[in-house]
Amino acid sequence: MKIGLQIPSFTWPGGPAEIGPTLAQIARAADGAGYDSLWVMDHFFQIRGVGPPEEPMLEAYTTLGHLAAQTTRVRLGTLVTGVTYRYPGILAKIVTTLDVLSGGRAWLGIGAAWNEEEHVGLGVPFPPVAERFERLEETLRVCLQMWSDDDGPFEGKHYKLARTLNSPQALTRPHPPILIGGSGERKTLRLVARYADACNLFAGTDQLPRKLDVLRRHCEEVGRDYDSILKTVYYVMDVGENGERVPQVLDDLGRLAEAGVQMAIGALLNVHRIDPIDIVGQEITPKVSGF
Repeated sequence: MKIGLQIPSFTWPGGPAEIGPTLAQIARAADGAGYDSLWVMDHFFQIRGVGPPEEPMLEAYTTLGHLAAQTTRVRLGTLVTGVTYRYPGILAKIVTTLDVLSGGRAWLGIGAAWNEEEHVGLGVPFPPVAERFERLEETLRVCLQMWSDDDGPFEGKHYKLARTLNSPQALTRPHPPILIGGSGERKTLRLVARYADACNLFAGTDQLPRKLDVLRRHCEEVGRDYDSILKTVYYVMDVGENGERVPQVLDDLGRLAEAGVQMAIGALLNVHRIDPIDIVGQEITPKVSGF
């Protein structure tokens, strides 16, 4: 099993002036601790469940550029970009730029978007859910075309591109891997089967077998190899003040691996202190590689 570190909050000691240096420390520590990847949310207001909307929130791709400059090994992505936030051709260009400048370490994490509050607050159109899924599929098609040798037009219901030119091309071949977030059985997992290299589900082991069975059926319907899709879950890791919860974390990850999960991505409590990252590097990542 692989481990990915998501950073969902920037409310740390020292205020805004210390966010950049703290992020740099986190990134360098995670790069050396065996983490496979680093992820940030793609939101403009802090989300419920993490904190009030007024808490600090950074723009995702600018942040990933900062993380890329501090690291040499970990992959980099959003968990996940809302399809409504950027035109698809621009999104493909942004992820390509991250891939080129990081030496081929970019992911495209994407989903149908859900946070109406920040859309309304910042004047971003928030269409009905059915349209958002239509836009998601078209965006996936646009990105894949821009990462191919076809730089011709794209004609969709919602997006029309006269020329899908993308120069320079991404270093990752055939393209930066695509992760689709969400567990909807009729739409989201169907799109995973058709377009994605990875899915991201929530970590409740009671629902995971069902969700993965649904994904397998969608793969069969479209002729996709189910095993070619990386199965990831969102998992918040708490190793304790001094590592006392490491056995519980290892048990959790073992159960997830038994359910078919290949990567656990999520926040690490008290990550800004750095020592939890060191505990993960010493006590978690060496052991889960055999799961």
